[in-house]
Amino acid sequence: MLGIRVHIKGPARQKIGAELKKAYDKGASVRTLAQGCGRSYGFVHRLLTEAGTTMRSRGGPNSRSRTAR
Repeated sequence: MLGIRVHIKGPARQKIGAELKKAYDKGASVRTLAQGCGRSYGFVHRLLTEAGTTMRSRGGPNSRSRTAR
């Protein structure tokens, strides 16, 4: 857990971003990562973006395309 209201910067922020990126690249969702580290969705999304992560499209495996309806 990272703790709420703890400002993370510098090398620690880069390290956490890299760890989150690894987990995200292995298939974890942003919401799952946020719950796991006790931070908000926005915080985790921001760290992933800062780490250079290519974000997946929204919807996950259960989403249907518009033409499939």
